[in-house]
Amino acid sequence: MIDQLIAWDEELFLWLNSFHNSWMDQAMFLITGTTIWFPFYAILIYFIYKENPQNSWWVFGGIALAILIADQVTSGIMKPYFERLRPCHDERWTEQIHNYKRCGGLFGFASSHAANTFALAVFLNLKMHGKLRFLPWLFLWAAVVSYSRIYLGVHYPLDVLVGALVGALAGLTSWLLVVFLKREILKKLLK
Repeated sequence: MIDQLIAWDEELFLWLNSFHNSWMDQAMFLITGTTIWFPFYAILIYFIYKENPQNSWWVFGGIALAILIADQVTSGIMKPYFERLRPCHDERWTEQIHNYKRCGGLFGFASSHAANTFALAVFLNLKMHGKLRFLPWLFLWAAVVSYSRIYLGVHYPLDVLVGALVGALAGLTSWLLVVFLKREILKKLLK
């Protein structure tokens, strides 16, 4: 069963990775990077702070916790435990795949990019539900960033899917913890 799932994952990767062209190479490389997103993050921070300056630190703390959980689970636990080579490090695919510019660390299961972006999207959509109308678009952003990893040849689809699930759980966990802590602190203040 596991072997069949891995074979299907590799076939899907080879198919998805085969669709590329020169202008998309550069676009996907930019999308997968962090520097290009600094203005986006600055605007996000501005809107979060503007929405509720006094309580924005709860949101920023929750974001940091969600990303910390997602990143540590994928990079600190899963990648060293499963030791699944990234496609660009797997010699079987040397002549078959499209890898643009760099490969990254040796192991790729599960994708930290997918985990971190989905952690942010889930946490913010739970914490600020209905307050900032553009937040549901964060899921599209997370999906595009995640897909860029397959396009660039550094992750299999299952790496990305599991990373997204880890991120969603990290975002949910962080939101539940923020809600719990805020409630407990308010109880103590009202005594």
